[in-house]
Amino acid sequence: MSEKPWNGRFSEKTDKLVEAFTSSINVDGRLYAYDIEGSVAHCKMLAKTGIITEAEASSLIRGLDKIKQDIAQGNFQFDDSLEDVHMNIEARLVEEVGAAARKLHTARSRNDQVALDVRMYLRAETLNIITLLAELRQVFVDISKAHIDTVLPGYTHLQRAQPVLLSHHLMAYYEMFSRDSDRFRDALKRINVMPLGAAALAGTTYPIDRHYTAKCLDFPKVSANSIDSVSDRDFIIEFLSSASLCMVHFSRISEELILWSSSEFGFIELSDAFSTGSSIMPQKKNPDVPELVRGKTGTVFGNMIALFTLMKSLPLAYNRDMQEDKKPLFDTVDTLKACIEIYTNMLPNMKINKDIMGRATSSGFLNATDMADYLAVKGMPFREAHSCAGKAVSYALNEKKELHDLSLEELKSFSSLIENDIFSFLTTEQMISRRKSFGGTATENVMAAITAAERLLNGEDS
Repeated sequence: MSEKPWNGRFSEKTDKLVEAFTSSINVDGRLYAYDIEGSVAHCKMLAKTGIITEAEASSLIRGLDKIKQDIAQGNFQFDDSLEDVHMNIEARLVEEVGAAARKLHTARSRNDQVALDVRMYLRAETLNIITLLAELRQVFVDISKAHIDTVLPGYTHLQRAQPVLLSHHLMAYYEMFSRDSDRFRDALKRINVMPLGAAALAGTTYPIDRHYTAKCLDFPKVSANSIDSVSDRDFIIEFLSSASLCMVHFSRISEELILWSSSEFGFIELSDAFSTGSSIMPQKKNPDVPELVRGKTGTVFGNMIALFTLMKSLPLAYNRDMQEDKKPLFDTVDTLKACIEIYTNMLPNMKINKDIMGRATSSGFLNATDMADYLAVKGMPFREAHSCAGKAVSYALNEKKELHDLSLEELKSFSSLIENDIFSFLTTEQMISRRKSFGGTATENVMAAITAAERLLNGEDS
């Protein structure tokens, strides 16, 4: 059994059940590179302040670099009895460089050490996610540009409402994922804070230079309160909250792709490479990728709730409960990245059935609002125009016709203001082109939005 760092206080060996129960190495082992990077910076700071010698620092850094290489190459055996990644690395460092390794932990605790590791990990992964989201947003821009003349019914309450450009609809998701990117970028301000040097909770008596350590690790800010430094997990919860909202957006588009790929809609067809079949029904082609993304949304929500629940009653400062923060964090990072990557590759291979989408705009009275607008332009108060158009819809339903199928005489029976020019108001093309209000679905608006998005993604308008 490996010697514990607290061995001096205890008279009995730790039970093997306790070792297995308290070990986190199977989870936090993935932090090894950040743990070593943090230790190297800490080592440099200890030498700079004269707490250890330059020779000791050089020896420790060489040992740490070798351990990092060994772990990366699979030449490192983690030991449950050493509990976590920190103690496993420290134990190997003792083997590599001898007694000097025991000086490395001077002026720090595992409490601030793990806080540092997680912040460094999450900083890197957040930057990675922002990059992946930019690639996904580019996909929405590319598809929107390629389908600038494709129309489909816009829906409210899952009922056909008004025609819109498909590109306008897809650019709505561009906006959602842009907000997600902004949230992650903003969260970096809280993630990118250096906690090392807080020690267990009260700081340290050694003459350390925390700002030098922060500079070594590229942190723009140093945590201001030692108690908060080791007990803060707000930055993880904030990340999980942002990830959860991002997954809401994935779930919404997943639901639409599932509906649109059904026989009832037929708007799209997912590539065979991103679909699965049935083990019993030969004709089936299932949208399993969107379904799984929709399902994984619940997992990410659960991870966020787990962290909220974990932290809600913890007294200051560090408590061992907080060891459980990494499973939901790692799972969320892995899940979100996987969802972004699979959508970035799936969407460009999706077949868009332009004709079916277009035909769907010709039924369901999508031009009723335009009839009301026509009457309002002629001088009728909009509320009266709304009622008039509603009566025309009711009549057309009874006649099993659409508004644009009614004769001029039939339409004039609802208002003397109606003239032959109403029919141009009721075409899909005119309904699209007239909606020029900022943010509306008019082609020129959508093209402007696409151009602005391209400039932003290309770094021309940052």
